[in-house]
Amino acid sequence: MSTTKSRASRTSSKPTTSTIPRTSTTSAKPTTSATPTTSSKPTTSTIPRTPTPPATNSLINFEWKWQSNTNPLSEAEPPIWNHYSDVENLIIERAFSNKQSRATLDAYYIDFKDNLQISNSDDNDQRPVQRIVRKREDKHLREERFMGLPVASDRSFGGQYGWVSPFIVQVRRYLGLQSDEFPSKNPDMIPMLVEKAAQGIIEEGKHIGKQKEAEELVNRLREKKNKGIEEVWQCCVYLYTLESFLYKTLNAKMRLVGTKQKEHMWRDTVRTLGPFCLLLWDDPYNRTKKEGIELFRGTNLKPEQIAAYKKMAGNEEEYGSFQGFSSCSRNREKAEGFGNTLFIMKVLYAFTTDISKLSEYPDEEEELVTPGVCFRVERVEEVSETGKYLIYLQLTQRFASKWKICVVIFIIISQGFLLNISFVTTHVVLK
Repeated sequence: MSTTKSRASRTSSKPTTSTIPRTSTTSAKPTTSATPTTSSKPTTSTIPRTPTPPATNSLINFEWKWQSNTNPLSEAEPPIWNHYSDVENLIIERAFSNKQSRATLDAYYIDFKDNLQISNSDDNDQRPVQRIVRKREDKHLREERFMGLPVASDRSFGGQYGWVSPFIVQVRRYLGLQSDEFPSKNPDMIPMLVEKAAQGIIEEGKHIGKQKEAEELVNRLREKKNKGIEEVWQCCVYLYTLESFLYKTLNAKMRLVGTKQKEHMWRDTVRTLGPFCLLLWDDPYNRTKKEGIELFRGTNLKPEQIAAYKKMAGNEEEYGSFQGFSSCSRNREKAEGFGNTLFIMKVLYAFTTDISKLSEYPDEEEELVTPGVCFRVERVEEVSETGKYLIYLQLTQRFASKWKICVVIFIIISQGFLLNISFVTTHVVLK
């Protein structure tokens, strides 16, 4: 059921069943400039150094909610309103703006005449819906991404594999690309990659009952099929920042790298989500490693997890790495509002990307740490006044040798601003 994974509930007045006025949703997103970076990779064309914010979309102004009370028709309790996912909102708002009679989601359809959400399989399963002006300062705009959702995997991985993640390496091999062959250097391959990415997203969406969401994502991506890598990459970042199955599924599978028992799971995903991953990873605006910035993530850790970090801090030669795309905030105050632990990450030299200007949630000040970035635990501190833990990490790009002792990290939170990790030492071989 698509609505069971909605954002935090809100209490509000019950909507009437009159027709919702079809207010125009056209509003341009203000253009802002990103700091240019010096390119160190060869390119085939001059690439503009400033990413452009996404085109106008309805998420800026309006959002839709559904009433989640056990008995939505009861007058005995105040109505509780849940948020649809970002992609569901896009589907609903487009149908509404186009004056269609209904919007079809994966498990439900929205009847605009009666303002109802109705089950696709049971016409008697009905719930009121409402359309409201979106307030960008609403806490739910950040909390879902800061806190994340549990991932059903039992191991997500990090170890020293060099600066390119094994997942990316396998994607390149699957596509038959040479080691230095990427879309930013060879624009001719972009239409092929976009189409393969689209087909893979559709396949993954069907597999988990999210075909409508997948189609919405794919339609937006295919619009850029014959554009340059700059527009394609910006589109991929935008799709990645939306609340949908895409970023959750991609990261859950990528973080299985290094787990023998589940190796087939992430390797199967190379075929479906690998092309999208490659397009997202191949950032044309940032060709050099960043240095000296600080990033933050808040989380809840158990005592044994805190102990694991303390143990790792005692060994200066012990490194772990992030094998999925890891979202952090550049704003400490926003990150430390959640959980009993704050990760303070100093980027010594690593590939990270400021994606806030391409996101639906620019106030999160989101910085994306790319797969393969290594970390070392510098120290663990406890704040006596609050009992909160501060874990200091140093982020670097490291080039591993063929045989290397590395650290397997277990992340139980999907994309968002949480990091729960335990450690296992193992040996890996690079091929």
